[in-house]
Amino acid sequence: MPALLDTLTDTARANPRHRTHHTLHPSLEAPVQRLAIAMEPETYVRPHRHPQTWELLIPLRGRFLFTAFDEHGTVRSRHLLGGADGLAAFEFEAGTWHTVTSLEPGSIIFEVKEGPYVPVPTCDLAAWSAPEGTAQAAHFVAEQHAEAVRLTQAAKRPA
Repeated sequence: MPALLDTLTDTARANPRHRTHHTLHPSLEAPVQRLAIAMEPETYVRPHRHPQTWELLIPLRGRFLFTAFDEHGTVRSRHLLGGADGLAAFEFEAGTWHTVTSLEPGSIIFEVKEGPYVPVPTCDLAAWSAPEGTAQAAHFVAEQHAEAVRLTQAAKRPA
């Protein structure tokens, strides 16, 4: 398994989108979709939703920030995943507007959701979010990283 994770990381680093995945399910029609996703900190996952399925995220390497939004783009919640200060797993319900941001080089997250695979249609991409490859998308990623720093610092403060 470590060799596979290393290969995924190398592939993500070489990919213009700074991410790649490896599926463990036998087909796109499988009733349970399982995949390891290598994500570098530069990657932008446009906020979106999956009305038909819940998702379970398990960080395998590195750290991530999960952010949930309402339908207008207001942040509902943020959760650090992985590392010493983050959750070991996180599940959220179908229809949740969300994004995941990689916080460290070499980060890999395992995703499980109900199948069959359904590509995210335009109506399930957040209309208030920036398209991939834009300056606004890069700014969004930078803001997510800054928010992760704030969350990490807040978690280290004595109660």
